[in-house]
Amino acid sequence: MLKLSRLLLHSSRDPLSQKSLFREATGDFKLLRGITTQTVMSSAMQSSARDGNSAVKIFAPYSIYKGKAALSADPRLPTFSKLESGGYRVERRGVIMLTFWPAIGERKYDWDKRQVFALSATEVGSLISLGSKDSCEFFHDPSMLSSNAGQVRKSLSIKAHVDGSGYFISLSVVNNILKTNDRFVVPVTTAEFAVMRTAFTFALPHIMGWDQYTNQLPHGANQSSPKAVHELQSSEWDR
Repeated sequence: MLKLSRLLLHSSRDPLSQKSLFREATGDFKLLRGITTQTVMSSAMQSSARDGNSAVKIFAPYSIYKGKAALSADPRLPTFSKLESGGYRVERRGVIMLTFWPAIGERKYDWDKRQVFALSATEVGSLISLGSKDSCEFFHDPSMLSSNAGQVRKSLSIKAHVDGSGYFISLSVVNNILKTNDRFVVPVTTAEFAVMRTAFTFALPHIMGWDQYTNQLPHGANQSSPKAVHELQSSEWDR
């Protein structure tokens, strides 16, 4: 603004400078408009992140398509609850959600028959620490401590190829309620597993809520109601 004031004063004394004034003022206006636009967008995104009311949802799964089945992975962030004493705490930690769905033809897959498996932070740690000849297996039972234990059983297995060229990632889901038994096997190359390892390592502190802890800006704090927690649980156990 000070620069523009000096230009106005100078132009009033020298009419020949009016054209130059117009060019410089226009440039200042464009710069100011650009800065203002970026500031408004940045503020809006930060506000949306704090309030959890963003109209734009980001979907960025890492997907692997193979002959008999497909696999995708994406992080699900934790939910927070507000404390009466002030501040926020993690209501439920996030997960890395693995989704499997079968092939029904060449480059065709049946999304309606998908099954999911939610990796906890510790399970993510086991996966990213696997060596080229290591294997691991995880079991989930949503009703483990109830009379319905064993009605739905999920088993995720990650086994290294004999030649060390990758892994077989398989999911088995036995649902005695629906009388179904689903099994998916997806061979993953060393390069594909390297992407998963790197992405999971990056996502780990986020699903634990530690990124929000260090920033002191809880994400979606007003979404940490029991409803949000229920949606996270049912996303794996709806089949």
